[in-house]
Amino acid sequence: MQSEDKRVVDLYIPRKCEATNKLIHPKDHASVHINIADVDENGVITGTSQSITIGGYMRRRGYADCALNRLFHDKGLLSFNK
Repeated sequence: MQSEDKRVVDLYIPRKCEATNKLIHPKDHASVHINIADVDENGVITGTSQSITIGGYMRRRGYADCALNRLFHDKGLLSFNK
């Protein structure tokens, strides 16, 4: 929820798994949130980042590696060219 001056006032903002679009409940201690810093052509961090969230149920089933490869490819961070 937002207040009248557009500040977030909720105590808990749920996250979503980017691989399955399911909500990650607060007691899911196996979920991960990965931040990838953007760099310029010299390899210096620009101050912005991209984030990926994977739920614990994906990790328990062993699908996290495949899901991360797909998400990295969708964001342009991974290429499958030889």
